[in-house]
Amino acid sequence: MLSVGLIEKDANGDTLWVWCYPSVTAEVRQILLSKCCLTQDGRELHSFVFGQFRRTWYYITTVEIQEPTALKKVTHFSLVVTTKDFNPEKYAALSRVLCRLYNKHGSPVKMMESYISVLTKGICQSDENGSFLNKNYDVRLAYLAGSLKDVVAQFGMESIILYTALMLKKRIVVHHPRIEALLEFTRALPAFTWHRKDWSILHPYLHLTEVELDDLRQCPGYVAGFTNPEVGNRADLFDVYVNLPDSTITVSPDAKEALAMGKVHKDIGQLMVQSAEDAERTDAQVIKDISTKTKEILASLMSLAAESENSKITVEGLKKHHFPPATENFLFHLAAAERLLRI
Repeated sequence: MLSVGLIEKDANGDTLWVWCYPSVTAEVRQILLSKCCLTQDGRELHSFVFGQFRRTWYYITTVEIQEPTALKKVTHFSLVVTTKDFNPEKYAALSRVLCRLYNKHGSPVKMMESYISVLTKGICQSDENGSFLNKNYDVRLAYLAGSLKDVVAQFGMESIILYTALMLKKRIVVHHPRIEALLEFTRALPAFTWHRKDWSILHPYLHLTEVELDDLRQCPGYVAGFTNPEVGNRADLFDVYVNLPDSTITVSPDAKEALAMGKVHKDIGQLMVQSAEDAERTDAQVIKDISTKTKEILASLMSLAAESENSKITVEGLKKHHFPPATENFLFHLAAAERLLRI
């Protein structure tokens, strides 16, 4: 964990950043205020949102004041936790405990004591306000919490476009007007490339502001979520665009060559659909089925690399095997993504 902060909305409707420990920069504070639903006039409350900015994760829990409370003239508050790790369930659980403490005492002091206890000992205990134990929240469970089954159920064979884009470290932009649907869908996508276990590519909640887009552009490949439908017109931001309400996937003209589909893609797509349609298979089993197939492809790639000088794949080396054009194209771009290509 890096920091904990408080945003309050008072009876006059004013929203202010009121407290932080130890501190955040002015830039990060502005980003966090923009993500907090209390600053978004007249919109619904979002009890929990999360996202990433400048390689820092943020988790924002918003509550309406419940009586009895020591907080006077305050109607709502948001607790903001910033961290270096991705684990929404962990920080949602901790935030619930800290929110109860703040609602009861009306001062950050007790809340800060629990925060420091978790920071130093990995635990905070309270009969009345709930307990939190760090070790109960394995990061792998956070990775598995998204549902690839639901993704494949929604998009069927077209899911192979998402799989291929992630394998090749392309830029995926997802739109849905509801933030909760956006978070649920986007967090699942990195599991398509389970062998990397890399959720740093996830930017689930972005606005179309230059400061956020500049940060996004630092990433070579990503999964980025936007509630603003205008993002569909920003072809400079994506190789693949997912319109969730319409269940459509669009490949940008510049990415069509790299994402050209062939028999290898059809085979993987059919495997994904069959696995996801099996009612008895869990999300973890679906991920394992896809991961097993991915490992076979990567093993083939490694054996091709082993044939070559410096264990790197060359265009000439690929051509010797007379693969179908789409397969050769996929292996070439995959070698580049896995840093196995010699140019």
